[in-house]
Amino acid sequence: MSTAPAPRLTRPRVGLLALALVATVIAFDAVRSGLPDPFRTPPPVALGSGAAPDGAHCTAP
Repeated sequence: MSTAPAPRLTRPRVGLLALALVATVIAFDAVRSGLPDPFRTPPPVALGSGAAPDGAHCTAP
């Protein structure tokens, strides 16, 4: 009586599963909330641009 070996979770298989999970989460988030508009987002670094930060607790007077 021989039994078939159980499927092993090898390192490449675990990596592919992790990438698939991340891609699924990103796709779900994009479908649910829509893609961001790059022309409406604030600049990541606004040093000397004249753009004042707003909406954060550290910008309160």
